Amino acid sequence: MKILLINGSPKGKRSNSLKLAYSFIKGLENGCTSNKEELSVDELHIASMNIGACKGCFACWQKTPGRCCINDDMQTVIEKLISADLILWSFPLYYFNVPGMLKNLIDRQLPMSLPFMSSRQDGYGSGSHDARYDMEGKRHVLISTCGFYSADENYDSVLRMFDHFLGRGNYTTIFCGQGELFRVKELSVRTNEYLAAVKCAGTEYAMTGAISKETDAVLHTLLYPRDVFEKMADASWGINKTTGEKEPEDLVFTRQMAALYNKDAYDGKERVLEIHFTDLDHTYQIRLNQTGSQIFTDGSLSPTTRIDTPFSVWSAISRGEIGGAEALGKQMYTVSGDFSLMINWDKFFGNTSAVKNPEKKSPNMIEKKNPSMMTMLIPWIAFWTAVSITPKVGALIALIVVAAIPFIMRNHKFEIWDQLSMIAVAVLSAAANVTGNGDIPTNIGYLVFGLFWLLSCLTKEPLCAAYVKYNYGGESAHQNPLFMKTNYILAAAWGLLYVLTAVWTFLLRGAGFGNLLIIVNNLIPILMGFFTIWFEKWYPAKMARGKR
Repeated sequence: MKILLINGSPKGKRSNSLKLAYSFIKGLENGCTSNKEELSVDELHIASMNIGACKGCFACWQKTPGRCCINDDMQTVIEKLISADLILWSFPLYYFNVPGMLKNLIDRQLPMSLPFMSSRQDGYGSGSHDARYDMEGKRHVLISTCGFYSADENYDSVLRMFDHFLGRGNYTTIFCGQGELFRVKELSVRTNEYLAAVKCAGTEYAMTGAISKETDAVLHTLLYPRDVFEKMADASWGINKTTGEKEPEDLVFTRQMAALYNKDAYDGKERVLEIHFTDLDHTYQIRLNQTGSQIFTDGSLSPTTRIDTPFSVWSAISRGEIGGAEALGKQMYTVSGDFSLMINWDKFFGNTSAVKNPEKKSPNMIEKKNPSMMTMLIPWIAFWTAVSITPKVGALIALIVVAAIPFIMRNHKFEIWDQLSMIAVAVLSAAANVTGNGDIPTNIGYLVFGLFWLLSCLTKEPLCAAYVKYNYGGESAHQNPLFMKTNYILAAAWGLLYVLTAVWTFLLRGAGFGNLLIIVNNLIPILMGFFTIWFEKWYPAKMARGKR
């Protein structure tokens, strides 16, 4: 497949639309690889070419048929148009049509037509000219971005023009609003999602000649809701709407950040986020409530959460150059007040209509859920409970539970601790069943369970983190010092608790306090659970205040 990419943006390779075109080509490459089809790409960047305006002299019809009298780069363009199998027209929307330099190229296609009048077979327009060259079978894709919140109803002029010289229905379009966002590094997470969808569209196009309805629906999804986008767009000019004066960069940044507030996340509690940029000594307040966000520069509100940060750090976080949690863990900035806002940052400042990557999955493929700690705990709970009541029968019950776990939790991924727990419980249950004695196996079980927790503290991932990391960004949580340190402490605490449980169980049983053990060994883990819930909130907040 020979592809001709025509970049009609005056910005050349800095074009936002070109980013979409390149993603589409990557998808085409994937599709052609699957089809074992060779692919070549030829790029024309009009901004760096010499293509003058058509003179309307018709010399290409009369004096030099098929060749323009203007000696510039257009003849090369015509040759490439004739030889291409697929032509990608990439351009921004300028005043509701294509940029002037692309319109020049379109006008200069006149030598490709014969001068004699012909009738349109599709009933579109009142007349036409037959093609001078064989253009049958050529495919066209129009890829464009515009500065409005949506592309809908803004491309009617473009569509009518292409309908005339390509034929209605003879081309595919990818039109995206909010195009200026593709140059903003701080929003790359959102825009990369859209680019992934464009790449998927390219793969589908290479394999089937069309874009699926599912992917097309994703491509028509707004990157941001209209009110959010328009607030960000207004703020991006750096001019105060009331006074017309230029605003400092950090205030512009704060306005754009405030525009991202998701008012649907309002939980009945009004919050005031105060940000103090320590390197600039500027302080701004953002009130967050059910109606949206409002910026205050006079410090008139009482903050519920305060962030003290260099502007350079906070802007680097927004660009994805460093993780926010990682920077906080390294104390590159501090937080005081209500820490729940930081924990739920993505909820309050996330995008409610972000584009999702339409990843194709086999219909027979079952997507596994994230690991669950219950996979590890169920065998132990069944073992300690059943064997304590009746060793032989209880051991059989525990073995049945272990055997059933792979079926019960079949929709979840398994961690190494799940597998080790099932092996340990199976061995201990077998021992209890053979000996008819449940005291020693259950006591060893406490010790083994505690050692699991303690030994995990010697690895890169403490046991509890293996299960809860998915609530904190998955593998990226490893880069979060606060998250990791909190989980190391909790893993050590739980490990020490169960090692001590093994010790006091041995001592109390020997002293004849078996009934007391039932109460103690059930009550202490419950209390430890409450401690865990409190600690995982208190400790990160304490560290975020810069206190060690």
